[in-house]
Amino acid sequence: MNVRQVRKKTKSVSNVKKITRSMQLVSAIKMKKSQQAAIEARPYQQELELVITKVMTKMDTMNSPLLVTHAPETSPDLVIVLTGNKGLCGSFNIDLFRYIASNVDIKTTKFITIGKKGAQFLSKTGGDILADYSHASPLNNVSAVIKFSLETFLNGTYKRVFVLYNSFVSTLKTEPNLAQILPYKLELDQIKIEEKEYIEYVIEPSPMKMVEQILRSFVEEKMRNAIIQSEAGEHSARMIAMKNATDNANDVIYNLTLLGNKLRQEKITSELLDMITAKESVEAG
Repeated sequence: MNVRQVRKKTKSVSNVKKITRSMQLVSAIKMKKSQQAAIEARPYQQELELVITKVMTKMDTMNSPLLVTHAPETSPDLVIVLTGNKGLCGSFNIDLFRYIASNVDIKTTKFITIGKKGAQFLSKTGGDILADYSHASPLNNVSAVIKFSLETFLNGTYKRVFVLYNSFVSTLKTEPNLAQILPYKLELDQIKIEEKEYIEYVIEPSPMKMVEQILRSFVEEKMRNAIIQSEAGEHSARMIAMKNATDNANDVIYNLTLLGNKLRQEKITSELLDMITAKESVEAG
């Protein structure tokens, strides 16, 4: 490698560094907004679930169609897979694909995909994709996805409905999460309500009608929250990946600069030696 090649490579790496730096800054802004939305959504989600549980434990609403399975035991499950539309986000999508390969029977399960990467993975692995909502903003597709899921679940097409996404834990960490949204699981053993905390709810026109609407809204909100969590994790992973790429580019540029200086010094030394040799030859002659 000569000095010209080193300079050319240094310039190429510098251009790549500008791109990764720009992507890092853009992802940092999106990450901040998504993280704030994810953090703010958690209290509402938890409080809504707590209210639903309190109401349903005190009323005869266990015969709600959203609480029981309508399909035969041999019917398939429906999984809504949330991934990113783009790469360059570290192991964000790969971790989810590994989870699918290890915990989901791809051959017998039906899928709805939100995200091009998930659609590509399932297409290559033989997954049966019923619908792909990767062409528009994920939050704009929540109502359509939930409507389809509710209709197919209530008519007995699918036994259970899950949403699979990367749950946002922190800027440096996301965890694959397979959450069941239909039928709604009433986990009574996890909710301990003391007598002094108990509130006697007065519901009109009837508990069944109100609970039915609340459960439908809760399922949609759970899906919306999963999308928010996934987006927060994706932007965080992309920001970290681009930061690492920028740091690596700095290291490469530093090493190439040292190499260029070394080659330049060698060239200068070689030219000096040639001049001295020529001078000595002339004097000897």
